[in-house]
Amino acid sequence: MWFSLLSGIGVGILFRQLAGFCRRLEDEGRMTEMNERTASANRVTWVGFFANLVLTAGKLAAGIIGHSGAMIADAVHSLSDFATDIVVLASFRIVGKPIDKDHDYGHGKYETLATAIIGIALLLVGAGIFWGGACKIWASVVKGEHMPAPGYVALVAAVVSIVAKEWLYRYTVKVGKKIESQAVVANAWHHRSDAFSSIGTMLGIGGAILLGEKWHILDPLAAIVVSLFIIKVAIEISSGSVKELVESSLDDAEEDEIIAMAAGIPGVGDPHNLRTRRIGHDIAVDLHIRVDPDLHVQEAHDIASLLEARIRERFGPSTFVSIHIEPMRKDGMRPRA
Repeated sequence: MWFSLLSGIGVGILFRQLAGFCRRLEDEGRMTEMNERTASANRVTWVGFFANLVLTAGKLAAGIIGHSGAMIADAVHSLSDFATDIVVLASFRIVGKPIDKDHDYGHGKYETLATAIIGIALLLVGAGIFWGGACKIWASVVKGEHMPAPGYVALVAAVVSIVAKEWLYRYTVKVGKKIESQAVVANAWHHRSDAFSSIGTMLGIGGAILLGEKWHILDPLAAIVVSLFIIKVAIEISSGSVKELVESSLDDAEEDEIIAMAAGIPGVGDPHNLRTRRIGHDIAVDLHIRVDPDLHVQEAHDIASLLEARIRERFGPSTFVSIHIEPMRKDGMRPRA
């Protein structure tokens, strides 16, 4: 009897030690992934930051020297990239922090907030470029004001900007998708919107230079066309982050996948009361399942642990999973409330 008792105590201690060890491994794995993700986001954002510094200064000088309103607007667009780069860098300083007593689910929402800020900044930039172009067209067409021809220096600056910004977009979006960061992908689209802005600027400046004085209006007209594209991208970016900030669930296909995953675990019956939400890069899953009421507590726990592991295997090791276990009636029906 004493041997059985001591053996039981020893097994219990062993299970507790193993559970603690697994939790530590899980925490360390989460922190390692988070640190690598933060480093990648910071690296690509710093590259964009310094590239924007050079491009903004060059385009602003070219716009002033070349008498191109479209190029000056393009420079302002590049200047707005500074703000979004700073937002991304600041957000990832917070996102990279470990879970603390005030943030039980980590700091992922700061990344979502950064994405929303980038979207709003893009929207304001697009609206500003549209307004500036419209005012110039009004002044030229209605008031008959003379619109100076842009210089070749502005055209060269536009071409350089297109090449540089498209490269930045491809580099940034590749990293953003790899680390699954909405903020970094949104910042990549900010680079691409700048590239498209420069394409419109190039066409407008080129047309104004080559086609003569009557076509100088192409410069502000190109700025308006590009501004509409920027506004469209800004709305798409902002709407996704706002949905996340107001705790929208995962889409139906992903939730159905979770229910099917639970139903496929031996011993699990009637998975229900599924609740999901996004927390920046991560997601949170709360689910109720029913098991045989005659199961030992350890067996029920093992079933829940297996389901948690399957969900994390599918959605990432940083997924927050909470499984609530309920007893199943012998006839397979739900217990009465």
